[in-house]
Amino acid sequence: MQRLDSRRLTGPNLLLPGPGALIDVALESGEDAQLAIATWRAMASQALEALGWASETLVAREFHGGMSVAFSAPNDALYTATELNEWAWDATARALGGEPAPKLEGPELERIAQALAAEQQPVLLRLEQEALGRGLNFCADDEWVTVGMGAGGKTWATPECPEPSEVAWSEVSDRPAAFVTGTNGKTTTVRMLESIVKAAGLRAGSCSTDRIIVDGQVVDEGDWSGTGGARAVVKHEEVDVCLLEAARGGLLRRGLGLPRVDVAAVTNVTADHLGEMGVHDVPELCEVKFVVERAAECLVLNADDAQVLERGERSSKPVTWFSLDCRHPKLAAALAAGFDVLTLRDGALLQQTAKGETQLAELDACPALLGGAAQHNVSNALAAAGVALHLGLSPASIASGLAAFGSDAQSNPGRLNRFEVDGATVLVDFAHNPAGLRAILETAQALRTGRFGMILGQAGDRDDASIVALARTCASFRPDRVVIKDMNEHARGRPEGEAADLIESQLRAEGLAGDQLQRISSELEAAKALLEWARPGDVALLLCHAQRDEVLTELARRA
Repeated sequence: MQRLDSRRLTGPNLLLPGPGALIDVALESGEDAQLAIATWRAMASQALEALGWASETLVAREFHGGMSVAFSAPNDALYTATELNEWAWDATARALGGEPAPKLEGPELERIAQALAAEQQPVLLRLEQEALGRGLNFCADDEWVTVGMGAGGKTWATPECPEPSEVAWSEVSDRPAAFVTGTNGKTTTVRMLESIVKAAGLRAGSCSTDRIIVDGQVVDEGDWSGTGGARAVVKHEEVDVCLLEAARGGLLRRGLGLPRVDVAAVTNVTADHLGEMGVHDVPELCEVKFVVERAAECLVLNADDAQVLERGERSSKPVTWFSLDCRHPKLAAALAAGFDVLTLRDGALLQQTAKGETQLAELDACPALLGGAAQHNVSNALAAAGVALHLGLSPASIASGLAAFGSDAQSNPGRLNRFEVDGATVLVDFAHNPAGLRAILETAQALRTGRFGMILGQAGDRDDASIVALARTCASFRPDRVVIKDMNEHARGRPEGEAADLIESQLRAEGLAGDQLQRISSELEAAKALLEWARPGDVALLLCHAQRDEVLTELARRA
């Protein structure tokens, strides 16, 4: 048995409804997971009791090749909790190795008790209890603590948080808030929502895999799709509506950044990052995405996605379903049960209720939908519309917001950006898994009148099967030219060029050869090479990750 990771869980997460401490463990073939879990439970229980935490909840989860063990803990003692869990796991390993079962006592107990005393902030827990009791959000980290949200919130430096009696609670309130998760489409859906909120005359605060934005201004760039991004948005005083992307990594590492939101959307769940952090198949990944269910009052779910459909039917929360197929049986069943649904019919996005239907937007009026050619963006727009309605935004704001949301680098950088260069149609996108790639390839095929070419690469942190699947998806659309990029800046543990070698080998196995394939190390140079190849009527797809901004700048110059 090998301990892989020990970490704090600062919000609702896969194993627990709130904060706690978790350890991931790898098991060798033949090692007994059930025995290990039972032993850990015994060690952790007596350690928790010794520290005065006997009422905390213990949880374990088995997965292929390992397990996770966790227990709940107070919000002001999570570092100590991780240390206590590490002691319990080390004690488990010793006991399973044949040593006498140890007890947490003497100098070791005294050391951990001293660490707890130094970490604890009773005033923070009192403030948390008061805020949640008043129906207000509460979030805290090592630096800041916030009660309420956005323009209705109050924030203090964590060491200086006040007693509840010192807070002017009449001045504290929450703001409408939503989580958006899924494998593909999260960021685009959040950006569509930003445009809808702006059309409603309100100030949106959003976090995503690209950046934090408040009222149209970039506050910080980078991957902010975890708890840090959510808390940065919530504590900003110029935010009327909070739009929070929740990605797989953040959900697994720390949990959710807020204990409650009005609504959460799940766009889809397909294979991506499998084999990491105890998630080895798509159903397990789906459970990770549905962590947002713990915080949301209701859900907006994609009935066209088999995983989301199956898991959503087991949800205890009210669900608004959406589908590109107006005859989808799930929509009919939901309507019969009294729930609203969203769909596409006769070139328009519709909300259907028991009382009738409302047109939300026309496809031809929404640039990012490319008249319906971008089916994946139509699905994202339905998700955004469903969330917007639950946030209290009007159909008119949805129509205006989607009409203002373009397929350009300003509205949605790196996601289905369209350029015309010397008569060729050029698309720039972030697609990096087979499902996302298939969606953008279907869009490209709908636009082509001549040849089709693309650049393709993959980061090294995917397994061989995932990289091969990406190449197969590419080959199934029979491109006339594929420029393979090495992406050595994202080798992530693989030898340089190995991921590109796998892609090239599979493309050749699928029948692409000769002048159909080209190999270039730099993403920018690969894009330039494909642009030189393209001629009027062709479609060129540039899948950009490492040098997206440079590629967009080059395209803007050429266009």
